[in-house]
Amino acid sequence: MPPARYPYRTRSSFYGYFPPAIKWLLISNTAIFLLYYLGGRTLQGPMVTLFALYAEAWRSMPPYVWQIFTYLFLHGGIWHLLFNMLTLWMFGMQIEQDWGTRQFLKYYFLCGMVAGLCVLAVNIAMGEWQVPTIGASGAIFGVLVAYGVLYPDQKVLVGFLFPLKAKYMVMIYAGIELLLTFGEPNSGVSTIAHLGGMAFGWVYLKGRWNKLRLPDWRGAYRQWKLQRAKKKFQVYMRKHGNGPWVN
Repeated sequence: MPPARYPYRTRSSFYGYFPPAIKWLLISNTAIFLLYYLGGRTLQGPMVTLFALYAEAWRSMPPYVWQIFTYLFLHGGIWHLLFNMLTLWMFGMQIEQDWGTRQFLKYYFLCGMVAGLCVLAVNIAMGEWQVPTIGASGAIFGVLVAYGVLYPDQKVLVGFLFPLKAKYMVMIYAGIELLLTFGEPNSGVSTIAHLGGMAFGWVYLKGRWNKLRLPDWRGAYRQWKLQRAKKKFQVYMRKHGNGPWVN
């Protein structure tokens, strides 16, 4: 069972409900992959240059800051896409149903963008300015952590074969990523992004970051207009009123 601070709902996709965030993430990632794949080299080169995550692009003027978001929608092959989207569908469905679409998307993109920042930091430290990073894996591994934290005793099929509690599944994945990071640094897989997404997800869920709220700028503007109108009315009554003004 999830912690009490996350309201629990029981709607399921098997009964006709498909959460909108999961649906549109699946559609958008698949559509962009098809565009990338069918576009050939003519389109693939510019898409990678503009939308993949490059350390080099961040020291250009102006820096390509949008890449920290757009790299999440590019995938290098069909198996890369299938693994990420299948994992998102399997483990993200219940989380979005319980959290709601807005909270789920906030968490998903924060995990992905922080994972991207981790990749940038490591690439810059190692002088790998020209190495591109693509894929939603940083955000996906954050979703895995959320599932393990919220439903630790839920049984899942690892590799579609072995039943295992979710919390142990997450531990195993984290251990594998650590081994790959230090054992095979040139594997071509961005394990730093995976670990970055997992680490941020754990801190977010265990800490107080998930309780932060953006300032209510619209409400503050309405309050400012109300105060300004009140002052104007007070000035008018002092000039034209017949008695003392009472607030």
